[in-house]
Parts: sequence; C-alpha cells; structure tokens
Amino acid sequence: MLSYDTLSALLPVLAGGPLLMAGVMILLGRTYVLQTALMFVSLLAMLGFSIGLIFRVDDGEVIAHGTANWPMGIAIPFVLDMFSALMLLTTTILALTCAWFAVASGLHRERFFAPLVMILMTGVYGAILTADIFNFFVFIEVMLLPSYGLYALTMARRAPDKRVDGLRLYISANLLASTVLLIGVGFVYGTAGTVNLAELAGVAAEDDTVAIAMAVVMLAMLTKASVVPIHTWLTRTYNYTSPAITALFSGLHTKVGVYITYRLYAVVFGGDDRFLWVFVALFTATMFFGVMGAVGEFHSRSILVFHMVSQLGYILMGVALFTQVGLTAGIFYLVHHMLVKASLFMSTGAVEVRYGSGQIGRVTGIAKREPIIAIAFFIAALSLAGIPPFSGFVAKASLMIATWEASEVLALITMVVVSIITLLSMLKIWGGMFWGDEKDEEKRAQARARREARERRARKAAEAETGAAATAASVAIAEKTDDVEKEAPHERRIGFFLAAPSVILAGMTIAIGLGAEVLLGWSETAAEGLMDTSTYVEAVQNS
Repeated sequence: MLSYDTLSALLPVLAGGPLLMAGVMILLGRTYVLQTALMFVSLLAMLGFSIGLIFRVDDGEVIAHGTANWPMGIAIPFVLDMFSALMLLTTTILALTCAWFAVASGLHRERFFAPLVMILMTGVYGAILTADIFNFFVFIEVMLLPSYGLYALTMARRAPDKRVDGLRLYISANLLASTVLLIGVGFVYGTAGTVNLAELAGVAAEDDTVAIAMAVVMLAMLTKASVVPIHTWLTRTYNYTSPAITALFSGLHTKVGVYITYRLYAVVFGGDDRFLWVFVALFTATMFFGVMGAVGEFHSRSILVFHMVSQLGYILMGVALFTQVGLTAGIFYLVHHMLVKASLFMSTGAVEVRYGSGQIGRVTGIAKREPIIAIAFFIAALSLAGIPPFSGFVAKASLMIATWEASEVLALITMVVVSIITLLSMLKIWGGMFWGDEKDEEKRAQARARREARERRARKAAEAETGAAATAASVAIAEKTDDVEKEAPHERRIGFFLAAPSVILAGMTIAIGLGAEVLLGWSETAAEGLMDTSTYVEAVQNS
C-alpha cells in the first residue's frame, strides 16, 4: 500500500495526467485507433487507482497536498476524502462506458474526439479534488472548453435548424454561469481575503457579507446543475448532440455542480440551517416541474433530459436537509443516478443510432428484435422510478426517510407523486419504442418515406422559384437520413458492442440495489466528513 506522502503527491497527477495524455494524442495526428487505445488505457488505469483510493479512505482518512510545497493560501490544494473518491470512481466508470458507446457509434473517427474527452476529464478530476474556490472556477472552465468542441463535433442530424441554436444556447448559458461564478469568487476574496476552503471554513455562517458573496458562487453552481427555474438551457441543448455525448455530459457536468454545492455548503456555511428552507423550496420545485416537463415530450431523449432535471431535485435534497441521514441518502442517490441515467441515455441512444430516430412511436417493436437492449432499458427505467430491488428504490427510500425525519412533509409528498409520474413516463417510452408491432412500424416507415418524398419535391420546387439552393452539407445530411429511413427495420440490428455499455450500467444498478449496504457505508462515511469538516480542514492546513 502506498504511503500517505506518496498518495498525496499523486493527487495533482490525477488532474494533470489526462491533460498530458491529450497532448500526446494530438501529436499522434489522425491515428484514431491509437488515440482510442490510449484513451481506454488511461481511463482503465484511473479506474483501478480510484478503486484503490476508495478502500484507502473508507475509514474517514483525508489526504491533502499543496502543489510545489508552497505555504497554505498560495499553493493549489488537492484533497481526497471519501466523497471525492466516490466521485472519482463514478465519473471514471461513466467516462469509460460512454467512451465505449461513442466508439461503437463511430464517433471516435471524429478528429480530436479522444483528446477532447481526456481534457474534459482533466477538468472533472481537478474540480473534484481541489480545495480552492478560484481553482473550482479554473477546472470548470477546463471542463467546459472541450465540451464545446465535443458538442459541435457530434451534433445530432435531426432538426438541423435547432442543433445550431442548441450549441449557441449551451455555450451562452455556460459562459453566463462561469461569469457569475468568477464574480462570486471575486466577492468572496474581497470580503474574506481568501479563497482557500480551509481558511473559509464556517466563515459564511458567521459573516453575512461572506454569506452573500458565497450565495453568488452557489447561484452559479445551481445554474450549472440546472435547478428550477434556471434549468431550461439544459432541456433545450442536450437533445441536439449525439446520444453518447448526452450520456457523458449527463454524468459529468451537472453532477460536478452538485458535488461543489455539497462541498461548499458543508465547509464554508458549516451546514448553517438559516438558509436550508430556500434549498428545500428550490429542490422540491425542481423535482415537480422537471417531471411535468417530461409529460408533454414525445422524443425519448427529451423525456430523459427533463427527468434528469427532476432527479437533480432529489439528489440536492440531501444537502437541503443537511442531516446525517439526508446527506448519506443524497450521496447514495448521486452515485445511483449517474449510472442509471447514463444507462437510459445509451439504451435509447443505441436505438437512435441504429434505427435513425428516438421519436416515440416512430420506431416500435424494439423489444422483439433487440431483447438485450430492451432489458437494459427496462431495468434502468424501473430503477429510476424507485422500484425494488434496484438501487433507485434504496436511494428514494433512504431520502424519503430522511425527509420524514426532518418534517418536510410537502417535499415528501412531492417525492411520491414525482416517482409515480416518472414511472408513467418510463412506460411511455417502453410502450412507444420498445413494445408494439413491427408491422405497424414498417407501414409507418413507408408512409414517412412517401411523405418526405413529397416534402422534398415541394422544397425543391420552392427553391427553384426563389432561386435558393440547399447547401452541400444540408444535402449530404438529408441523403444520409433518407438512407436510414429507407432501410428496412429487420435489416438493422444493435450489436453487442453498441449495447454493452448500457447493459453494464443496468447490471450495476442491480448489484448496488442488492448489495446496498456497501455503497450506503461509503456514503455514510462521506456524509460524516461533510457533517464534521474538521478533518478535511486540518488536512488542507497541514498540506
């Protein structure tokens, strides 16, 4: 077993290693196979190291390191406790499975795909490990820059007029949130004279000016986490990139915002109960309005994106309660949701990639032709709704118990209602995409082909009259889409390589549900570290 000093010295390498690997990949040029191999080797190495870190800190130990041995307040502090170790492990699992799905979808042939993924992981790992508010901002920006590239490289072919709008909104919303975050960091430094978490411990609970400054930082984090009423940017952007990137972003971007919210409120506010009622109200509204947004949607990915917003309300309710039981349940829910939501995005995404559409009712009978992918979706959907014996049941039951103990009756009622609507929405996708008669789909496909042929003829006639001409890119996209639509349903199949990532994550929700005491124990250790931050603060001070 590595010594404390060795492990602490390796913490900056966890953030810098993927960045170095991205540079190597770029130097390799267009050797996509080698780039992809290096990406998987790096992520697998990180997976093994993350598992080792979990068992190293499962007793509540905190490992910290100040870069280059500079004194506290000057050095960039990197800190590992059980909460950050759980996030490292979960984000690495997601990166691996989503990268696998992307390769199976053919996205690895996009130039710079693998390097951009590694730069993205640099930002994720850095944001999880740093104990400095300004460096939260820096690593979030490192995380966002490659995300813009991944979004642009892999925009979905459907709704070409909306996908550019989606990219523009995605960039604008994140730039706005980053600007607010930077302003908030400046306010914190101006009022407290430091941005180091160890020096800020409990200050916001004692100094109202620092509390107001930190509120600006928290607002930026809640924006990035897409909490109601600042959630619509997410529901209008995640639909217009590829399914693989949607799955990757769903498990990384919003969840880093959630992680930082937990960390900052625990350390800087010290869990001050004066402001918890605001959180309870916001997160209850997020649960309700998120799931209601899904009711009116008829595309599988749109439904899942709205549910992602709704489920974030559940996850963040843990910090709103700020009790031992609530934090434990919230952290357990966070890990569960990251895995299950990615599985759902990839199971429906596999249908979208292979069959050309994720529209409800447009492709039906998938369960009969693709039983493996249908089973993966069914398991993850039941887990999301909180049906036993899957991990979602343990997560929701634990959170409901914590909510009841905190006497938040309205939030508890909302949880029950939202769970029922979530189940109905999952059945909507199941009935419209995975169930049904294959012959009905063939008839609809033929009708669509005839309708689209008429629309193309009408467009060409209109363009001839006005003198307008379609661009070469638009023609190519239309022809490719037409080819997919003309292909007979029975000629397409979701292969094992494309289905495996969602199946693996669906299997994990079963394993977590049946062996919940393991993850609950780790979550409890993480929650104890948030309830009593003295060990965390002391480790940073001595780094």
